[in-house]
Amino acid sequence: MKKILFTITLLNTLILANINAIVSILPEKTFVKAIGGEKVTVTVMVLPGNSPHTYEPKPAQMQKISRADLYFAIGVEFEKVWLSKFQSLNPKMEVIDLSEGIKKLPMVSAHHHDNDHHEHEKELDPHIWTAPEHVVQIAQKICDTLARKDPLNKAYYKTNLNAFLNSIRRTDKEIRNILSPLPKGTRFMVFHPSWGYFAKAYGLVQMPVELEGKNPKPKELITILKEAREENITAIFTQPEFSDSSARVIADELEIPVIKVSPLAADWSANLLRIAKAIAGVR
Repeated sequence: MKKILFTITLLNTLILANINAIVSILPEKTFVKAIGGEKVTVTVMVLPGNSPHTYEPKPAQMQKISRADLYFAIGVEFEKVWLSKFQSLNPKMEVIDLSEGIKKLPMVSAHHHDNDHHEHEKELDPHIWTAPEHVVQIAQKICDTLARKDPLNKAYYKTNLNAFLNSIRRTDKEIRNILSPLPKGTRFMVFHPSWGYFAKAYGLVQMPVELEGKNPKPKELITILKEAREENITAIFTQPEFSDSSARVIADELEIPVIKVSPLAADWSANLLRIAKAIAGVR
């Protein structure tokens, strides 16, 4: 009888084991849920439609922080201001930096006066999840963390990790197939320079219109238009989190579409495939 009760208790533990995890942005929730499944409850801090540059948590989110076991950080600007406050509120909450070990690229600045783009001297690009190879590293770290926190379900997390890694590889292969007709160094125009890792992964070059939310001046717009015509730009990518007024002026002049796509979208794979198709002109 005791053995039966022990077995039932153990099975209940395996089924009901629950880790309360916090993430900064939606793509992280996708990654954590892919591996943690029903064993992990995930709360997102930066809600859809908001910018990680300026977001302030709601009171209900702060309550979730106070009860959390884990915080998966990823290096977005929001964390610089709030992460220390979260740790003060809940000292028992373990913070895992998913960007650790990933070499970050400098943000690209648009210097239109000399018709060239330069690396911004101070700021590093936090959008590491736009390159599949980095998501592989992120997923592995998530799995290792959950398995250490909840060793009884280690096999469960490992199985989910393997399935997710296969999904990442399929996405990467499909993107390479879509972009294969394009010459190396093909340029695509973005309003905010969020796609540097994606560009590097696939031999592309992003042409930013702005940096840190600053719109180009009228004289700079003329240079941008000239450059876009020379590069045969077929679309301009903007984000819902930023104003796209300048992008629309450029798009109207060039008669090209404005494509709203956010690196913060939950459906990470479909998002990258959509961008690849737009760059390649696949309808």
